[in-house]
Amino acid sequence: MNVDAFIQRFSAGLAVMEDLPLPQARRAYDKLCRTFAPPNPAGMRIENSVVDGVSVRRFTPQQQTPGCVLFIHGGGFTIGSTESHHGPAASLAQALEREVVSVNYRLAPEVDYPTMLADCQAVLEAVQPVALVGDSAGGRLAIDLAHQRNEAPPLGLIYPPVGELSLDCLGEDAPLLSRDDVLSIRQQCPDIIATQRDRRPPATSIEMLTVERDPLTLPIEAAIANWREEGASVGYRCAPNMVHAALHARSLLPDMSAAWQDFCQKLQQRLN
Repeated sequence: MNVDAFIQRFSAGLAVMEDLPLPQARRAYDKLCRTFAPPNPAGMRIENSVVDGVSVRRFTPQQQTPGCVLFIHGGGFTIGSTESHHGPAASLAQALEREVVSVNYRLAPEVDYPTMLADCQAVLEAVQPVALVGDSAGGRLAIDLAHQRNEAPPLGLIYPPVGELSLDCLGEDAPLLSRDDVLSIRQQCPDIIATQRDRRPPATSIEMLTVERDPLTLPIEAAIANWREEGASVGYRCAPNMVHAALHARSLLPDMSAAWQDFCQKLQQRLN
């Protein structure tokens, strides 16, 4: 698959969701994302459970190293689940050779951002992960979880929203995520605006993955520069010609696959 085919197929799926009530739209999004996921890795054990009142999905690889990783899914804070991001979480567990605990935090508009953060915090406190990994909206949650801790574990971040998210700081419109899309997220969850907080590194050890065609990449690169000036060790790769949401099709898109493999490899080295 080339990236244009992915954009067309994902866009068509999103278009179908526009006229659906939110509960049905969420189910359609889960189904759309799963259509790009490869089969589960051989020998991986997958189970749904509840941790401190929050539902999670656990991915335990056949070859396992002690210590789990907390994974927080994306979806713009209004959609997404452990189901939509089943593929990335399974791939992460296989690559890191560690159990991955994927959090099914509650979403807006039913709850506000602090409640989402509290759901993730509850699971974090219960499982005491050796790393936090977040995709898009989940990356924002991972950053804010890390800011709450005196000594945050290594972070793995995939194109998270950072900074003030204003038109002045965002990059150009791109397929699957426009500047207006980002501004609507800001309106839905005003608590994610963290200009001053984002000037401080959320952790001393960070791996970042972005894509070339994404309005969030420009503020991310500005944040990385600030974090490095403050002494954080930040590994960074930007997948050429890729777009937001391409993580779902990483097994079908060679440039995304290469960036994802490098991201996982470097994060594993930090954990080891």
